[in-house]
Amino acid sequence: MPLPPTTAPPGDETPARGRDDACPGALRLHSADDGALARVRLPAGLLTARQALVLALAAEELGDGRLDLTSRGNLQLRGLDAGCGAGLAARLRTAGLLPSDRHDRVRNIVASPLSGLDGAGYADVSAWARELDALLCGNAPAGSGLAELAGLSGRFLFALDDGRGDVAALGADVTLIAAPDGEAVLRLGSAGGHGPARPKSTAPNATESPDSTDHHDAPDHADAPEDADAPGVAARQDGRLVADDTPGRARPPGPPTPAGGPGDTKPKPAPGGDPVGAELQVRASDVPRAAALAAVAFLDAVRASGTRAWRVSELPARHAVTADQLVGRLAEAGIQLASLAPHSPTTAPSTPLVGLVAGPDGRCAVSVAVPLGRLTAARWRLLAELAARGGSGELRVTPWRGVVLPGFSAGDAEAALRELADAGLVTAPHSPWFGVGACTGRPGCAKSLADVRAEAARAVAGEASGDGRPGPARSRLPVYFSGCERRCGHPGGPVRWVDVLATGDGYQVAVRDATGSARGVDVTAEQVAGAVAAARGTT
Repeated sequence: MPLPPTTAPPGDETPARGRDDACPGALRLHSADDGALARVRLPAGLLTARQALVLALAAEELGDGRLDLTSRGNLQLRGLDAGCGAGLAARLRTAGLLPSDRHDRVRNIVASPLSGLDGAGYADVSAWARELDALLCGNAPAGSGLAELAGLSGRFLFALDDGRGDVAALGADVTLIAAPDGEAVLRLGSAGGHGPARPKSTAPNATESPDSTDHHDAPDHADAPEDADAPGVAARQDGRLVADDTPGRARPPGPPTPAGGPGDTKPKPAPGGDPVGAELQVRASDVPRAAALAAVAFLDAVRASGTRAWRVSELPARHAVTADQLVGRLAEAGIQLASLAPHSPTTAPSTPLVGLVAGPDGRCAVSVAVPLGRLTAARWRLLAELAARGGSGELRVTPWRGVVLPGFSAGDAEAALRELADAGLVTAPHSPWFGVGACTGRPGCAKSLADVRAEAARAVAGEASGDGRPGPARSRLPVYFSGCERRCGHPGGPVRWVDVLATGDGYQVAVRDATGSARGVDVTAEQVAGAVAAARGTT
């Protein structure tokens, strides 16, 4: 059967909606089959160890004792009592995790997780993220024209890429990419409506872009993964392992990719001047304001179109924001533009390494992946305690359902990795969890026909024990377990993947590609692990 459509409408086919965006937040809880769900926004995935401990306690005292990492670097609490909203909000406000009630759901910012830590990239984008978040929360000067940002949908996404090409490939609505000499590329939408090549991954939860499925547009889909699953923490964009003989230690990135080469994510101009994907070059100091003003330009276009578009890709072509319109808006705000000089990423586009990431200052970051993006409160608390004990006291949640802890000495980082590995987190690139994803499934989703997360865990256990037929990580196709035909969070983009679909009587296992074509077999639950191992080795 064909895959469900994506949210990017062809031509002028804009989604017809008779309601507002129902995306959950910290204040607007979603009623799921296992209780209420709260989504806590973490702009750029940043939080302190103290804030992380507040979330662990909330999960234990108000929820089911677990935390879910989303494909936008946010956190979800599940199994909440329907009446706990006020108490949860009070905890989040006190911890600084809910700075503005009115702007809670618009604080959707992803950023390069290793920015400023490994010596790669053209800029440390963390400061950009904090300033942009302040603008989104209404802390803009009077007369700045940014007051209407609260009108953005909970699905509108900003991406801040330090020049390495990782989050620039995630299909955000507004993307800022650091460039040499204190400049940055501003992109509204994806260039030519297509965007750059997405980084490949063989990591846990490996799918593609936060744009790939957006199935929780409907209220009963709000418990689906955030917009879609995304690639897990990967060894390298081409799937090759990047580890030396020391367990958990990552090699430094290779040399910059030549412009125009396979790793060049510099978007190409659209034929015929397609307005979608307008690109401008701005000064790095103007990045946060430029990003916010681009979002305001999108809101103006939505009003002019008379539609309920939530994403830039949903705007009718005749109402898309043009480069000239964006230039005019920025000029009115006193933002100077520069000519768009060609440059290449500092590294090939890739998702972050797992293991020890060495920095130029002698300090190290610890990077781990989380199987299926779900943590017990105890595991989450361990991450927070390690960050406070040996690191900088900061955690960075990645869009690939991983966590980066900066600021360790090499010795302390090695010890932290061993402790995290013992706790069941992924700390080395040969883990059988790489490339495995799943929807919520039972008991959290009423429409699911099976507990697909448990099935995924059994398949991984079979592969690890040799019951399946595992091959090298670089040769295995990603696999996604779905509880029903909606396939919430399934892989998107130009990728082949193994589709494991619960049918009620067992599972259908098929190899799919971007066209939706598939060939597969029906199997019993007992046969799933073997069928998945065989399908993942398909070339």
